[in-house]
Amino acid sequence: MIIRRGRRSKERKRTKDQDGENAGKKMFQQWDGWGYRVARKHLIASCVEHVMAGTDHRQKLIADGPVIVLVNPQLGENIGAAARAMANFGLSELRLVDPRDGWPNPVARANAAKADHIIDNVAVFSTLEEALSDLNFVYATTARQREMLKPVRGPREAATTLRNRHQGGEKTGILFGRERWGLESVEVALADEIVTFPVNPAFASLNIAQAVLLMSYEWMLTRDAELPISEPASLPARKEDLFGLFDHLEGALELENYFRPPHKRATMVENLRNIFQKAELSQQEIHALRGVVATLEGRKTRPRKDRQPPKTQRTKKSRKADNTSSGDSSAK
Repeated sequence: MIIRRGRRSKERKRTKDQDGENAGKKMFQQWDGWGYRVARKHLIASCVEHVMAGTDHRQKLIADGPVIVLVNPQLGENIGAAARAMANFGLSELRLVDPRDGWPNPVARANAAKADHIIDNVAVFSTLEEALSDLNFVYATTARQREMLKPVRGPREAATTLRNRHQGGEKTGILFGRERWGLESVEVALADEIVTFPVNPAFASLNIAQAVLLMSYEWMLTRDAELPISEPASLPARKEDLFGLFDHLEGALELENYFRPPHKRATMVENLRNIFQKAELSQQEIHALRGVVATLEGRKTRPRKDRQPPKTQRTKKSRKADNTSSGDSSAK
């Protein structure tokens, strides 16, 4: 009876495991499609966006410049990455012409990495003519030779033109094509001029988000914007401190018989001093170098008061115990 019960319990457990495995497969099959990919990518992007570096929401948000128009974009990832690139370099208005997967698109929002001020205000149009109707001047991006009489500019020249027109009160835009084959000739014909990038002619196709980033970067350069980080201000050391370093270093080298042969000593000293003169050392760097020389000399550097371990306060009982133990040891 015991053996039978053991067999029955094993059979029940095996049946239960198989049922659970079948249920898991069925659930995975239900998710194994567009919805599953969206959920997974949304989760990954959400994890990434919470650890972004370099974002300071206390700073004023730059949001102006030409309109970015994406024609029939296919992937939400590219739309989101394009929005992120726009936010990085101060652009704010994104228009979509007949996006393949419709709008709104959760994948695009996830990949925009908190560029919500752009994603929330995306305008969707059914035709390119509608998307360009209120613009005064438009560039079309393309890497292919077009048989049409239109001026062709590089990205830097185009960005300068856009800046000048923008400051003159014109509403401008930049047109980007599909991921697979870019803009069609009839779409390029709706633009005023062509902008193209100096790329490898044998491998000229750019990802749409990369192309948006390049033009956004060139736009920001025309603003004469300051870099977001800078080297901390530091005055060069006084000559008195520099001369002290010379004396210290030369004295230590003299003890090690570095200056030989003796008749070349003056030239060797000049060379050493010129090295440190060119470096434009700060006060802190002078102190660091003198500490190095002192260590090589075998001298102990003075400990800093703020880095000394705190003194432990001894109680009367601990002192009495120490006296008792010392008395015992002396008796022995």
